[in-house]
Amino acid sequence: MKHSVSGCLLAAVLLTACVRADNPIDIGSRRELFVDNHILKHMDGVRLKLHTPQDAGKAFVLDRPWEGLGGYPTVIHYGGKFQLFYRGKTGLTNAGNPDETTCYAESTDGIHWSRPNLRLFKVHGTRKNNVILDNTFAPVCHNFAPFVDTRPGVPANQRYKALGGTFPVEWRKEPDSGGLMALVSPDGIHWKYLATKPVIDKSLHPARNCDTCQSSVFWSQHEQCYVCYVRVWKNFGKERLRPGFTGDTRWIGRTTSPDFINWKPIRFMEYTPDAFPDQLYLPNTQPYVRAPHIYVAVTARLSDHRLVITPEQAKALSVPKDAWRDTSDAIFMTSRGGFRYDRPFMSSFLRPGPGSQNWVTRCTFPVQGIVRTGPNELSFYVERDNAQPTEHIRRYTLRLDGFASVHAPYQGGEASTRSLRFQGSRLRINFATSAAGWIRCEVQDASGKPIPGFELRNCREMAGDHIDRTVTWRTSSDLSRISGQTVRLRFVMKDADLYALQFSK
Repeated sequence: MKHSVSGCLLAAVLLTACVRADNPIDIGSRRELFVDNHILKHMDGVRLKLHTPQDAGKAFVLDRPWEGLGGYPTVIHYGGKFQLFYRGKTGLTNAGNPDETTCYAESTDGIHWSRPNLRLFKVHGTRKNNVILDNTFAPVCHNFAPFVDTRPGVPANQRYKALGGTFPVEWRKEPDSGGLMALVSPDGIHWKYLATKPVIDKSLHPARNCDTCQSSVFWSQHEQCYVCYVRVWKNFGKERLRPGFTGDTRWIGRTTSPDFINWKPIRFMEYTPDAFPDQLYLPNTQPYVRAPHIYVAVTARLSDHRLVITPEQAKALSVPKDAWRDTSDAIFMTSRGGFRYDRPFMSSFLRPGPGSQNWVTRCTFPVQGIVRTGPNELSFYVERDNAQPTEHIRRYTLRLDGFASVHAPYQGGEASTRSLRFQGSRLRINFATSAAGWIRCEVQDASGKPIPGFELRNCREMAGDHIDRTVTWRTSSDLSRISGQTVRLRFVMKDADLYALQFSK
């Protein structure tokens, strides 16, 4: 092996410039995940590996009369309770149709869900339901996107916020209509409008086409502003489109706001690497709960007009007309703020899987929200059997921080970081090895020379499967004498995966 212009935008530009020059990256005591190359400088015999979520079974079945063809669900974990928000829709009607409602379920563990009898609105002839927004809120119910506002000082009666609304299909003929409305709530159940007009309207869109899918919105601790990702349409020209693609491509745009009311013009996101554009149907982007400076996007990739099942199979599934003429899967990206996604993994994160029922329109659409459902477990949810009588939401799991890793094969390899500056006295890592595998770590100075006492030969070999293992050199793990200095980390590995690292006290 060989040895080897807003405050939000300004922060992202400075961070990018820092990395490109390989100046020290000040990670302080925050957790860093190996989902991109942000802190990695050199890899020899190892690679970044995207991990496959594990199917944990059905989580929630949409079988009430007012639910029907649901869509755009969101899962939130707050105050010891898991909350599920989703659209109720009785048929394949146009976006924003009055038959749409917003429904609510809750759970104590994120696994077993129940519908509270809220009795807020009369729907389908009864108040015994779990509807939190009825059709008087149309078209907000079509793509309702709630979140918990973690901004310091937010009023208790505005702890929950949401965006929702649609743009008319013929919006160019109606320049002053449509847009995303802002709503607030103290508990996620009782909602009211925050403003009487849309806070994001067509005047903020960067392209000729607006759209009506669910947005991703949150308060960013990292950027100190509200961030909203929206679906936009972008024209790449024929030379950039895959065979069979025509016209505009579904894309993702971003806007920010200091107060949730006044939003900046939407800008197109950029992608690294800059490959052929996929049809990205949903933003589904949020801060990762254990590293909020990293935004994780598990989003839907639509293969538009791609026929996989036959008309006979569609009929057997009771799929409505034209609801089987495309397919989709889920892909994985990240962002660290600003207008760029990192997408080192071009392959799918979650495939449709076996069975013709998984190859119809808008199936394998990820639910917005990735939550912790156990000491070592993350859960995210996916819409399955879309446009079918068996439509349901399915749960998938990953290990904590386990989206991706630095992976070493049996033959071994090593990875070195860029120059880092940290605060703390311990280095903790999240890793897993085989019975024959191991990991060792060396701490180097800014020039790449081993720091005495922290050489590779002095590092105690680490094997096993640990979420939070302290690295030890001989008999000590104390790094306090070099805290605040510029260092590099060198990991030598065999048959192992390194998911994350963090310096701490």
